Amino acid sequence: MREGENGAVVVPTFFDEVGGTPFFEKLVHDFYVGVATDPVLKPMYPEDDLGPAEHRLVMFLEQFWGGPGTYSEQRGHPRLRQRHVPFKVNPDARDRWLAHMKVAVEAANLPPLQQGILWDYLERAAFAMVNSFEE
Repeated sequence: MREGENGAVVVPTFFDEVGGTPFFEKLVHDFYVGVATDPVLKPMYPEDDLGPAEHRLVMFLEQFWGGPGTYSEQRGHPRLRQRHVPFKVNPDARDRWLAHMKVAVEAANLPPLQQGILWDYLERAAFAMVNSFEE
């Protein structure tokens, strides 16, 4: 905690604890390195260049964890499930997404508490995105 304007106590957010924007940029970049070579996930991205998707995920994660609200300012409410409806997100796609994200999370070398908090959210989010059980 620190003292903010007018003597108010400011409690650091998870965004602050992990290092802010640079942390999320590296995490997401490391994740997309894996996605770029994944034969199931890569075709789900409409752009040949994964840069726009990478930018959107950085903005989303920053906002979710207490950073700037840029995602909502630029894209509106996240509506994660609705935004993923056009794509067949089956258990295989979910597991591949989690495998690439696990590599990125482990590469981040977070303290165990922060790593656990982050991974818990990512895992729950990935399971919530499943919208098909077709192969």
